[in-house]
Amino acid sequence: MAQIEALALNMFEQGFLFAFLGLGVLITFRFFRFPDLTAEGSYPLGGAVVAALLVSGTDPFLATLAAMLCGAAAGVATALVHTKLRINNIIAGIIVMTALYTVNLRVMGKANTPLLTTPTVFGDTVAALNRLGFALADNKLSTIFIAFAFLAVAALALVWFFRTDLGLAVRATGQNEAMILSLGVDIDRTKMVGLALSNGFIALSGALIAQNHGFADIGMGISILVTGAAAVLIGEAIFGDRTIAWWVFAAIVGVVIYSLLQAVAFRVGLNAIDLRLVTAVLLLSALAIPQLRSRILK
Repeated sequence: MAQIEALALNMFEQGFLFAFLGLGVLITFRFFRFPDLTAEGSYPLGGAVVAALLVSGTDPFLATLAAMLCGAAAGVATALVHTKLRINNIIAGIIVMTALYTVNLRVMGKANTPLLTTPTVFGDTVAALNRLGFALADNKLSTIFIAFAFLAVAALALVWFFRTDLGLAVRATGQNEAMILSLGVDIDRTKMVGLALSNGFIALSGALIAQNHGFADIGMGISILVTGAAAVLIGEAIFGDRTIAWWVFAAIVGVVIYSLLQAVAFRVGLNAIDLRLVTAVLLLSALAIPQLRSRILK
């Protein structure tokens, strides 16, 4: 029973924190139809910025906001390379991702920055709630509660945004660029907005994960895009694609399920070096299951 409880707590804790990554990947992968590889650099950028600021004594909430804004700036950089220099979108993402490796090292000053003794948004939120009369301990359960609250606000804001005129223009740019251009929409602007929003969420995930794990590492973004895509596809394979709200919900649940499968893989004896193989199998399954299901129904 204790093992099941620990597994469930770990699933929700990591799932809710990685869900911001899932939302970011969902924006480019499904809404925007832009194969953006910047995530491999913007995710560790979020961790690097928040780590550097926390070590210097910056307020955790301001540090986390700064990390999110830096991620958004990375997305804008990719959009500018693609739109102004007319470079292929995949190549543009690779260029910015490569540059961010050096940027992240410069920001932290070293490959790894420990955060075990610095304040975090989780600890500060618990302290603030306790001053209001709550009786919370700074543990996994409170982290789950806080991460879920942040995630709910982010998900609602995302659903609201994609129902605005600008959000509809961003989605339309991904669905049919030629059509939206003929309507007089500035597609360079919508691409900047979409990539900024996506990488802002991805950097936010990196910042929260760094605070939760107690360190930021230069290699924390390796294969993170595949992880996000696998989680999004798992949710889509289970729930399908209907409305914006449903897509967002499916992405969040997909990330949580992915975290569960990852935890189970470790429980049955797989090593950390096997994680990429597990991720590849999950991604392949998420892609293949809908195809096989449609063939069977025929």
